[in-house]
Amino acid sequence: MLELFDLKNKKAIVTGAANGLSRAMAEALYEANAELCMIDIAPNLEKTAKQIEKNNRKVHYVQANLSNREEVKSAFAKALAALGGIDILINGAGTQKRHPSENFPIEDWDIVLELNLTTVFTMCQLAGREMIKQGYGKIINVASMLSFMGGFTVPAYAASKGGVAQLTKTLTNEWGPKGINVNAVAPGWIDTALTEALVGNPDREPGILSRTPAGRWGKPEDLKGLAVFLASSASNFINGAIIPVDGGYLAK
Repeated sequence: MLELFDLKNKKAIVTGAANGLSRAMAEALYEANAELCMIDIAPNLEKTAKQIEKNNRKVHYVQANLSNREEVKSAFAKALAALGGIDILINGAGTQKRHPSENFPIEDWDIVLELNLTTVFTMCQLAGREMIKQGYGKIINVASMLSFMGGFTVPAYAASKGGVAQLTKTLTNEWGPKGINVNAVAPGWIDTALTEALVGNPDREPGILSRTPAGRWGKPEDLKGLAVFLASSASNFINGAIIPVDGGYLAK
C-alpha cells in the first residue's frame, strides 16, 4: 500500500513554495521522495530550500516573478532543466487584494487575475505539453472556498479562484484521456499571510470558527497528506475534482 504513495523518481515543480501552503505541499512531496524544484519571488526562497533539504537530497529552486509572463516561461524552462523532466506540478503561487467592490481598483484586479489565473493556465500549459509527450502527469491547482462562495471585498480573488476550478475541469476533459490527472485542492480558512486580515478580526473570526466543525483555523500542514495523495498513483482515478480542506466548513 505504501508504494502507492511513494514519489521516488518523480520530478515535481511547486510555485509559490517559499512560504505558507505551497511550502508545506512542496515539503510533503520531498518527504515522499520526489525530486523537487521550487519557484517563487520571495527573498527567503533559498533559505527555505536549504531548510527542506535532508540526507544530501538537493532541493532545486528558481527565483522568478510569476506575475511577469516572460519570467513564467523562463522559470519553467529553468526548473525543467534542473529536474530533467516533470511529473508533478503544484500551482500554489497566489495573491490577494481587498477593497469594497464599488471601489476596487482595476489595477489590483489585473494583479490578482494575472498571478492567480493567467499564470496558473500558463504553467499548466507548459507542463501539459511535457506530460502529454510522456503520457503521464499530475497537476494540482490551488482553488479556494471562494471557488464555491463569493466572499466579501475580494471580487478579483473570488473570480480568479472560480476560474481555477473551471480551468481544472476543462483541462481534465482534454488531458485525462492522455494520462494526465488535473485536480485542485480548495483550502478553507487557513492561517497564512493571505488571511492575516481575518485571524483575530472580531467581525469575521467568530463567524468563520463557528461554522467550522473542527473549531479552529487550518494550518498549512493540513494540506500535506492530500498533496502527496493527488501527486501519487494512489489517485490515478481521481480527475477534475475540487477537494475542500476546510475542517468541515462547507458541510454547514
